Amino acid sequence: MALDTPYRAIFCDLWSDTTIDILPLRDVSFEDYIGRAGSLSGTVPIPDRTIAERAHKIKPGRTTVYLERGGDLWWGGIVWTTNLQSSDRGVVTLGIQASTFDSYAARRRIRTDRFETQFTQPTDQFVIARSLWSELSDGLGGSKIEVGDFEEKSDVLRTASWRDGDETVYQEALDQLGAQEDGFEYQILVYRDPGDGRRIRQLRLGKPIRTGATDMVFDRPGTILSYSLPDDATRGGTEALARGASTNSNAGAESRPTLSDLARPTKPLPDLWPRLDLSSDHNDISDKATLNSLAQAAVDAASGSVQIPEISIRLGGIVPPALLGRTARIRITDEWHPTGFDSRYRIVGVKVRPAERGRPDTAELALEEG
Repeated sequence: MALDTPYRAIFCDLWSDTTIDILPLRDVSFEDYIGRAGSLSGTVPIPDRTIAERAHKIKPGRTTVYLERGGDLWWGGIVWTTNLQSSDRGVVTLGIQASTFDSYAARRRIRTDRFETQFTQPTDQFVIARSLWSELSDGLGGSKIEVGDFEEKSDVLRTASWRDGDETVYQEALDQLGAQEDGFEYQILVYRDPGDGRRIRQLRLGKPIRTGATDMVFDRPGTILSYSLPDDATRGGTEALARGASTNSNAGAESRPTLSDLARPTKPLPDLWPRLDLSSDHNDISDKATLNSLAQAAVDAASGSVQIPEISIRLGGIVPPALLGRTARIRITDEWHPTGFDSRYRIVGVKVRPAERGRPDTAELALEEG
C-alpha cells in the first residue's frame, strides 16, 4: 500500500485494543465473507532502522490490524503470521497475514461444562450462537466481540450439547448449528462508535444477513469492470445424506454411523435431473433429527448446480464499507445478453485490491441469489 493510498493500516495490541502504530502496507489485498473468515495480506517495507524498530511491535497472535478509508473501518482482524524477508539486494520486508475476527472461533475449543446441559431444552438458535460467542470472546480481552441483544430471536428452536473434554472447536459448533435447515449466518462487523470513535467488533446474526433498504445498482458498460457467471454441477446434487457418530455400545459389534433420512430439495427442480448424491460427515452428532436437518439444508443450498456469480467493480465514493448483506442489482448488456441482463443478488463476499502503482481501487463481489 503506497503512502498516497486512501487506506490507513492501524496496528493495535489485541489484548488492550490500544493503537501500536500506523505503518505503510504495500501489495495488500483483503477480503471478507458472510459465514466464514476473510483474510488480509500485505507487506511492510523496512527501509531503515526507525521503521524496523516500529515494525518489531507487530507480534503474531497478539496484534490486530484495521484498514481505514475515509474515516470508516473497512476491515479488521488478527495478525496470525509474519514473515521477515531480505532479498539478494538487501531489501528487507515484513510480510503480514491476518484473518477477520471470525477466525478466532477456529482457535478456541469448548473447555467448559457450561454447554453440556444449558441447551438440552429447545432454545432459540440465536441465543445459543450468542452464548457461544460470549464465552469464547472473553479470551480476546479489550478486543472482545460485542454479541448483541439476547432478546433478538430467530423463532427457530434447537437443542444442543457440547461436553468438556470432547475438544469441540467453537467454529465447528457454530457452523453445525447454523448449517441446519432454517439455520442462520454470522459475521463480525467492524466499525467506529459514532459517539466516541471506539473500534467496535459486533456479532451479526441473520437468516439470512441483510443490510440496507435500497438496491446498489451496478451496470456494464459502467461500474462493472468484469464479471463471471459460473454454473457448476460438480458441487450440486439432488439427494443428500448426513452421517453422524456411532451409537454402538457393543464393543464386539461392527461400529456403524448414525444416518439421516435421504433428503431431496424442498423446492423440486424445474427440469429432469439425473441422480446426483451429496454426503456430509458430522462425527460428534448422534441425534437423527439434527442429521436430517443438516442433510435437508445441504441439498436445498446446492440443489441441481451451484451458482456463485462474481463481479469486479471500481470503488468510488458511492460504495460504502458495509457491503456484505447488501442487495446488488446487476444490469449487463453485451454479446451474450443483447437484450439486457437485469437481476438482483445478495453480496456474500468482498475482496478488495487498493489502488497501487497506477492500478485503480477495485473490489470483487461474490453474489448469491435471493
